[in-house]
Amino acid sequence: MEREKFEKLVHEALKNLPKLFRDKLRNIDIVVEDEPVVHKSLLGLYQGVPLKRRGFWYGNVMPDKITLFQKNIERLSQNDEEIKEWVNRVLIHEIGHFFGFSEEKLRENGY
Repeated sequence: MEREKFEKLVHEALKNLPKLFRDKLRNIDIVVEDEPVVHKSLLGLYQGVPLKRRGFWYGNVMPDKITLFQKNIERLSQNDEEIKEWVNRVLIHEIGHFFGFSEEKLRENGY
C-alpha cells in the first residue's frame, strides 16, 4: 500500500476515536515508519511519559510519539480492509499506553 493511503487510514482512525479521547491527545506526534530498527516484530511504539505519570513538573518537553510500522502491519494483512483493522487496533493500543495502561491491561482488553 502506498504510504499516503496508509497515512490516510491513520488519520481516519484518529478521527473515529471518541471525542473524549481525542481531546486529551495533546503534545503528541503520530508518525508512520516502514519498520522498527530494533524489535523487528513491533507493529507500533509509544515513546513518552504517560498522562497518569505526569506531575506538576511536566512541561516544556518534546512531544510524545506514537509510531506505526507500516510494513509489519501489512505483513499481517491479506487485504486493505485487514490493514485498516490493524491500523485501528495498533493505534488504540499505543494511545492506551499514552493514557498509562500497561501492556498486560491492554491485552486483557483485546488490544
